[in-house]
Amino acid sequence: MPADNPPPPPLAATFLTSADRLAACPADDAPEAVFVGRSNAGKSSALNRLAGQRRLARVSKTPGRTQLINFFDVAGGGRLVDLPGYGYARAAKSRREAWGRAADEYLNRRANVVGVVLVMDIRHPLREADERMIAWIEQSGKQLLALLSKADKLKRGAQTQALHTVAAQLPPNGEVVAFSALTGLGAAEAVATLREWLGRDPIPPRARPAASARRREAS
Repeated sequence: MPADNPPPPPLAATFLTSADRLAACPADDAPEAVFVGRSNAGKSSALNRLAGQRRLARVSKTPGRTQLINFFDVAGGGRLVDLPGYGYARAAKSRREAWGRAADEYLNRRANVVGVVLVMDIRHPLREADERMIAWIEQSGKQLLALLSKADKLKRGAQTQALHTVAAQLPPNGEVVAFSALTGLGAAEAVATLREWLGRDPIPPRARPAASARRREAS
């Protein structure tokens, strides 16, 4: 017998282009959900899981390999955007500074950003750079989804404790989800949120996780 509330399918996304500066970005004529986080937080793995693909975003064992702003078209409208990770990179200081400037320009001047996905390792959330990012998102008024990645590495009790800790630090428009690219934990909730942000929600409201339920789990 089919489940009453089947999980939403992954986002169908394809690579569009990369940019090393704001002027090289595609036209800002589509809503964009941007992924940010430390270089070793698992952004690329999260993108691949949410898009239902294994190689949409490049995954590397060496943190800091994402050095450009990468754009992915979502079927039906909207884009996912992967910004260079912060906090680590085996590259010259001048090059790291260039990545930082490009990311800052994108976040501060890109008018079509509808929400920010902040990926944090559930075992080490709320590092100083993460807290600065949360403060910027709150000031900007943009939607925030905090994905606590690598949740499969913790037991349920520790996951719940991390959810409570992070939820207490988020602005009112923030949401936190325990997430695992390996097992798919939290993927349905994240996909539902991204569909809302991008203005396309083909899944009937009853068939996707209620936002209030997701907030109660973390509060």
